[in-house]
Amino acid sequence: MNIETVREYCLNKKFCEESFPFDDDVLVFKVLGKMFACMFLHEPDKLTLKCNADFAIELRENYDAIEPAFHFNKKYWNQHWISRLSDDFVKSLIDHSYNEVLRKFSKKKLAEYNLHVTD
Repeated sequence: MNIETVREYCLNKKFCEESFPFDDDVLVFKVLGKMFACMFLHEPDKLTLKCNADFAIELRENYDAIEPAFHFNKKYWNQHWISRLSDDFVKSLIDHSYNEVLRKFSKKKLAEYNLHVTD
């Protein structure tokens, strides 16, 4: 999987928007204003995703291509070297991250936007 494929996959998520809130190198994907993915354009192989705390540890223990995210809360954020992971697995991790963010919204807010947590 490459950076453009990741970008397209993220942008196909309902209510996803992209921005450069930090600088011109850090592309951030948000759902309803909350970040779920981050890419560094100078390191196109690196994707940072939000994760359930227990699952984050499990992933790090089982995959050399997944480690704690450098500039983020390491309890909930992992960085993934996407060229070393299968496309389907990367997509499932993006889905997980998106759903982790959705979980933080109230049922009322999710219903207002017709959003559903799927995993």
